[in-house]
Amino acid sequence: MVLVRSALSGLIMFILSTLGGIFSFITLGIVGAAVSVGAVLWIYSHDLPNEEQLATYAPPTISRIYSGEGVLMDEFARERRLFASAEEIPDLVKQAFISAEDKNFYNHAGYDPRAITAAVVEAVRTRGRDVRGASTITQQVMKNFLLSSDRNVERKIKEIILAARIEKTLNKEQILELYLNEIFLGQNSYGVAAAAQTYFNKSLEELAVEEAAYLAVLPKAPSRYHPVRQNERAVIRRDFVLREMYENGYITRGEYEVAVASPLRTVQSGDFVPFTAQMPPRDYFTDEIRRQLSRDFGEEEFFTSGLTVRATIDRELQGVAARALQRALETYDREQGIWRGTNVTLPSEVLGSETAWRDALSDADVPRDVNLDGPWQVAVVLDRGDRAMRIGVEDGPARAEVPRSDIAWMTGNFYDNFELGDVVHVRAEGDGWTLRQIPEVQGGFMAMDVNTGRVLAMQGGFSYQQSVFNRATQATRQPGSSFKPFVYAAALDSGYAPSTIVIDAPIEIDQGNGEIWRPKNASNKFYGPSPLRTGIERSRNLMTVRLAQDVGMDTVARYAERFGVYDGMEPLLANSLGSQESTLYRMVASYAMFANGGERVEPTLVDRIQDRYGRTVYRHDQRICETCADAVIEAGRGPRIISNRSQVMDAITAYQLTSMMTGVVERGTAARTVNLPVPIAGKTGTTNDAKDVWFVGFSSSIAAGCYIGHDQPRSLGRGASGGGMCGPVFNEFMAEAIKTYGAGPFEVPPGGYFVKIDRFSGARLPDDAEGDFVVSEYFREGEEPLFGMLAVVDGGFGMASDLPLFARGEGEVEGQLPVPEDQRVQTSTGEAVVVPGRATFGTLSSGGLY
Repeated sequence: MVLVRSALSGLIMFILSTLGGIFSFITLGIVGAAVSVGAVLWIYSHDLPNEEQLATYAPPTISRIYSGEGVLMDEFARERRLFASAEEIPDLVKQAFISAEDKNFYNHAGYDPRAITAAVVEAVRTRGRDVRGASTITQQVMKNFLLSSDRNVERKIKEIILAARIEKTLNKEQILELYLNEIFLGQNSYGVAAAAQTYFNKSLEELAVEEAAYLAVLPKAPSRYHPVRQNERAVIRRDFVLREMYENGYITRGEYEVAVASPLRTVQSGDFVPFTAQMPPRDYFTDEIRRQLSRDFGEEEFFTSGLTVRATIDRELQGVAARALQRALETYDREQGIWRGTNVTLPSEVLGSETAWRDALSDADVPRDVNLDGPWQVAVVLDRGDRAMRIGVEDGPARAEVPRSDIAWMTGNFYDNFELGDVVHVRAEGDGWTLRQIPEVQGGFMAMDVNTGRVLAMQGGFSYQQSVFNRATQATRQPGSSFKPFVYAAALDSGYAPSTIVIDAPIEIDQGNGEIWRPKNASNKFYGPSPLRTGIERSRNLMTVRLAQDVGMDTVARYAERFGVYDGMEPLLANSLGSQESTLYRMVASYAMFANGGERVEPTLVDRIQDRYGRTVYRHDQRICETCADAVIEAGRGPRIISNRSQVMDAITAYQLTSMMTGVVERGTAARTVNLPVPIAGKTGTTNDAKDVWFVGFSSSIAAGCYIGHDQPRSLGRGASGGGMCGPVFNEFMAEAIKTYGAGPFEVPPGGYFVKIDRFSGARLPDDAEGDFVVSEYFREGEEPLFGMLAVVDGGFGMASDLPLFARGEGEVEGQLPVPEDQRVQTSTGEAVVVPGRATFGTLSSGGLY
């Protein structure tokens, strides 16, 4: 019995000793593990990014451009992201992502121990073959924002540490906001708001249950769940998310069953119209805004800061401007009679199958943004005949005909100009189709409000998709005679008067290098003493050169720089005829200052810019409105706006010059093509050999200008002129613009008086004088101007006494330059052409002709 008790006591002691050892081992293990974990956490907690910066994080978002009416016109971004605050994101969307990614999101402290343990067990069980994710949404935020995407233990530990920290800095809704705005969801869409637009063309509030569930599928691998290429896999995963949403109590049984039964309908599968289809195609106006704001704000800031830009564009007038310029370019192009086509040809093997050639045609890289008298469509040549050519139209009939009569304007026939498979542009006309082509000649057009500087329309070429180079702002070309008003402005501000007589006679200038410069009038004729007004109206080169010489080119250069035509003008006499290059943008802005009485006005394509929080960071109009804050304004009175702009030139000088340029339109070089029911002033410009042609003009409210020329400068041909080619563009645009913006007589500034003079001789006339030779000129009070031959400017150049001059009123016919018979030749086709004479310094550098 004693032995039994002794053995039993020993067994108990052994058991207790063993249990004590086990307990001690476990306790020491736990302590060791805790110390180890603590050591690991201590080691990896050093040099971690500061998670508190996420409290002020502003994700890169889309910058958008709107018209004045609030219509979205364009958007620019590095990553296509639309920021949505936590309050703006519907609960349904949040619940879908929580169900798919982290169903314990609202309960854990940044990491989920149970999920981590399950992932470790699964990895051990499968010997590393299956490694399931255990990251919470909070951990994913840390990985996306502060860490790399490397799959290793070190990053995972850092991720957990940061997740625990951020949960103490931000609340759950703030963390979810970061996550749902940052994640990449495929198709260049970042964040749920952009993805909803990309996949369904809907706002977040408009998403159906099954659509929200599909978006929640995408964070892991968007390409694996593409709605078209991986449709079956995508639907299976979407239905899994829906089941999780039902089991988590976010949707009812009925909602679950309806959603699961719904097909996956997306933009990519053609079930919804793409969001981009609702926006107009990108054009020169919005691209110029992008260029200017990238310069002013910095490219990175513009593309990532989510700016809201309110453009100055008048969308209706922009269409008018585009069509007017395109019409002029196409008219000139067809007059040349040369077919060039698109230079794109489809392979012959696709022509036998409608499906094949349609697919190939849709991939053809040709412009599709032209709408001139109807949209231009893309087609392919399928067959040629003597009487007609058969084509297949991309978005039209598979078999259509172009009749032989449609190509009467071009040299050659269907066989000469077309090959099977050629891609061409066509336009529906009546019951048939007509061939069109993108012109080789290019040009630009711009119009702006003369008082505010708001650019209302801008067209930088025939087709933006064909060439993004903006010829209104980027092309620097010789303005030719359209520069002459600045010479006359310098003269009028220097004491000259509209009645001042300037000699129109030959000039020879020794350039000092053995070259003699002999500027000429467009007509190669000389007209003797003529008033200043005639020099502008008839665009007399010799008068302008003499006047510039008398005033001084340094003075002319200062005026050109003051108006912004040039940043730095070379004071060379040839530059008085517009031989130094400028841009249409600068020229139109400068003319606007003539129209508004000489006040400085800066052109702008943007009215206002707001940041992502709605704060205004830029506003163009800085004028002061004294009565805008008044609760009541008397009937018949508008707000009182005070202009605080500087005066670039004397207001009387501006009016005198405007009056003289009105004569250009009424009876001068633009009289044939500019005919509007309101007073219009302007100036034509045609450079030597007609390489560049211009017309810049203005009403009392709008200044507009047109430039036409080849990108690689060469002659536009005999007879080309600013009045003949650009005048119609200006006229077509302004005919519509004045319907909206109105126009009236140019305002006469105080401090002067009118005197009638003979516009041919400059002699003073009686106040009751009438006739086409009578013009009323405005003079400053206190001035006693000299009239007729009492005030003569020769610029220091003499005039031969036996010079053959032309009779009173005899003028040039713009663009009709006399050509010596020995320069006329006949080609093998019987066409008469002109062989240019040998180039001289004068022909290369003298700038404008008319």
